[in-house]
Amino acid sequence: MLIAGERATAASGEELAVTDPATEQTIESVPSATTADVDRAVEAAAGALGEWSKTDAEDRAKLLRRAIELIEGDRKTLAETLMHEQGKPLVEANGEVQHFVHGLSYFADLATKLRGVHQPLPSALGQAYGMVIRRPVGVVAAIVPNNFPLTLLGTKLGPALVAGNTIVVKPAASTPLATLRVAELLQEAEIPPGVVNVITGRGDEVGDALVTHPAVRRVAFTGSTEVGRHIAELAAPKFKRLTMELGGSDPVIVCPDADPKAAARGISIARFWNCGQGCLATKRLFVFDEIYDAFMEQLVGSVERYEPGEGWEKAEKPRIRIGPLHTEDLRREVMDQLQDALDGGGELVCGGDVPSDRDAGWFLQPTIVANPALDGRVAREEVFGPLLPVWRVSNLDEAIDLANDTEYGLGSSVWTNDVRTIHRVAQEVDAGMTWVNQLHFGYDELPFGGMKQSGYGREHGQEGLEAYFEEKSVVVGGLG
Repeated sequence: MLIAGERATAASGEELAVTDPATEQTIESVPSATTADVDRAVEAAAGALGEWSKTDAEDRAKLLRRAIELIEGDRKTLAETLMHEQGKPLVEANGEVQHFVHGLSYFADLATKLRGVHQPLPSALGQAYGMVIRRPVGVVAAIVPNNFPLTLLGTKLGPALVAGNTIVVKPAASTPLATLRVAELLQEAEIPPGVVNVITGRGDEVGDALVTHPAVRRVAFTGSTEVGRHIAELAAPKFKRLTMELGGSDPVIVCPDADPKAAARGISIARFWNCGQGCLATKRLFVFDEIYDAFMEQLVGSVERYEPGEGWEKAEKPRIRIGPLHTEDLRREVMDQLQDALDGGGELVCGGDVPSDRDAGWFLQPTIVANPALDGRVAREEVFGPLLPVWRVSNLDEAIDLANDTEYGLGSSVWTNDVRTIHRVAQEVDAGMTWVNQLHFGYDELPFGGMKQSGYGREHGQEGLEAYFEEKSVVVGGLG
């Protein structure tokens, strides 16, 4: 833990083991925080809020840029830490650090760009005008999952700091190490003690205590819909400000005019990056009859290039390294979903088993299943792993209907060059974002979030920064 700028031990004295998913070996341990530790962290954040919120926005941005320089200098260590605590290959870990740095840089640049409002007002007592000003929300609780520990930290940390808030971060219990290192680098950059605090522990104890703490005014959460619903219930009595970026089951539509090779390559990356552990990953694929066979040939060829293995070992070209799932329970869940798809009439196209040459680690072969039942688990649930279901469709109406036949609404995409199809998918598919002939990727420049059971509120973009302010109206009268 890091509280008020100092490494801290848990009040209980207990620690949590951090395990490498590729080896199943403990690599380090961290304090297992208690509710008393949450109180200490929130009190530190509340104590630092007054001075930090009065700091000029440009000065806050300068401090953040100084921290970014230190993070870039420590890039190698951060990437290796991510690789071991999360399980992703080194090339993906390096990509995550780069995305994290880009996001922090974006918000540092945006710090002084937001403007208020001046509004002339009618007044029986003489001339008057109104202003809309922005004030920091206060102490922010940031709850980050285990799949992208730094990327999803950055979407909360950057806007919170430049807006003048202080923050208490709770990383996933299994991936705290890179977050702790970043917090130390922020201290080295001379961001004042107490502005950034990190609590390490289990969500059912410290997460709940953090969300319900009376001094916490805003909660930014990324994680499953089930946990998000629990957090919303905890926060509701105090009317806390919430951003909920939850689960997804992103649909992808491949149209007859798509380039089969380009579509297959993009979709395989979007599905199997980070071993398929992404809220906005490709998760349900709908392919027109006219292009189905040509596309599937390309897709299977792309997917069969993936080779499960440790992230610090490069696969020999043209093979592509894919790491393990993060936990044994998650691998078991994905395999259960696959079995349900096969039992429901789906055809196993490739993959579908644990690699036989691995004695340790939670690896699973990248898997494609064709035309499973539309009421089965892979169609109705979020699949958080390297399993891709594919269905034939006959026309765009059918594709859009199936795309929307889900409780989720996070991302979506379409592969086509027909502007009429692009327009229809953009307008009619229920999702917070639609990509056209592109990977599913969260751009820092654009707002990102979900509809339906995928949550509410937006991260990234100017909208992501605005969510860390309270808007206040001011009326100035007596002007003559």
